[in-house]
Amino acid sequence: MPSPVLSAPISSIGIPKEIKSDELRVAITPDGVKELVTQGLEVRVQTDAGKGLGIEDQDFSNAGARIVDRDEAWAAHLVVKVKEPQEEEFKFLREDMVLFTYLHLAAYPKVSEALLTAGTTTIGYETVQMEDGSLPLLAPMSEIAGRLAAQVGANLLEKPNGGRGILIGGCTGVRPARVIVLGAGTVGWNAARLAAAMDAEVMLLDRSPERLRKLEAYRKGRLESIVSSRGLLERLIPTADLIIGAVLTPGGRAPTLVDENMVAQMKNNSVIVDVAIDQGGCVATSVETTHTKPTINIKGVQHYAVSNMPGAVPFTSTEALVSVTLPYILGIAGRGLEGAITERPEIVSGLNTIGGSVCHPGVAKALGIPPRHPMACLN
Repeated sequence: MPSPVLSAPISSIGIPKEIKSDELRVAITPDGVKELVTQGLEVRVQTDAGKGLGIEDQDFSNAGARIVDRDEAWAAHLVVKVKEPQEEEFKFLREDMVLFTYLHLAAYPKVSEALLTAGTTTIGYETVQMEDGSLPLLAPMSEIAGRLAAQVGANLLEKPNGGRGILIGGCTGVRPARVIVLGAGTVGWNAARLAAAMDAEVMLLDRSPERLRKLEAYRKGRLESIVSSRGLLERLIPTADLIIGAVLTPGGRAPTLVDENMVAQMKNNSVIVDVAIDQGGCVATSVETTHTKPTINIKGVQHYAVSNMPGAVPFTSTEALVSVTLPYILGIAGRGLEGAITERPEIVSGLNTIGGSVCHPGVAKALGIPPRHPMACLN
């Protein structure tokens, strides 16, 4: 018999305070609360959940939310977050709940194990995929992360920040920094576009000629789009001042495009910004870092690999995230998961775990676990 959280409407929505290192975003805004409450739903917001971006408990309360402690927020049947559960939150996972958040389970096997043990139903923002291949709940954070990558990279190239002492756009008579962007998806395109706007010499690499052709009409500044290959990477990586890793495998682990030997050949105090770190990273030497301690020097190269980059701009990120997740929250809570899938079939691709099974083929492959078809998991 299907679990009530799958087949029936869900009346309670819990919004816990994020506890991942330096994570200041929150999964709902007061305006979002008002929308949910108007539909007759109960919204429980944990005390101080919005404090990191200046949203007070009173703001949520005025919009109709109940301000509760952590236990009561997690006791809701639909729990909405920003980031994957942290170890101290594993005790709150259970079978009669739906967890809706960014999961990136391929990079966090301990989280996967906890979810499977608890039998929790999870929907990963990052794997909800439309028929045309677009990722509507990942796109806004990818856009922000891409723009931040160029901004962060430019800052890290400065000598006081450990870089080579290069102005990203150069100046009259002095060449600009060479920026190589790996991947022409939402992250890569936004990173390349902003770096080019800062007058850097930008090379945007992708394996898809079709994707590069689509972007050609929007190309400006010193921006070249090039079809990527192993040989090309071996030649170009040593010439880069800044590398931005922006590859994506929905649900799976990022491919390693830059190996240790390539990194060893890079210029001293050059910079790598590996945005793909929440999928394991696309640079072999990348190690996950935090906003508090964002860089680590490996083989003479500055590595920035913060897994929650948009958390650096929590106001912008929260507003952008809620603008795309709110219709799904309304659907899942108001109609139940099965009913929401009928209305929005793309939710099926977002299902990561149900009842102790992995339901996403990409996640299952990354974890080395046989997948079950999502519809089989629901029945």
